[in-house]
Amino acid sequence: MIPRSPHITGAVADWEAWTGMAFPDTGDYVFPAGLATVHIDHDTDSGDYWESNIWIIHPLISDNPDI
Repeated sequence: MIPRSPHITGAVADWEAWTGMAFPDTGDYVFPAGLATVHIDHDTDSGDYWESNIWIIHPLISDNPDI
């Protein structure tokens, strides 16, 4: 089990390069393939991204009775 969620930080320019998006204002942004928003703060020149730490157990469904 992972005790903490992934946390990715970087400068605003890093986030713009990684996502191919512009972040003109301080705030939360949705980006492609993100499971959560990234918070951009122009005062500190930083972007913070925390993924949710959610575990889901799925039942195994199979046509094979041996599983």
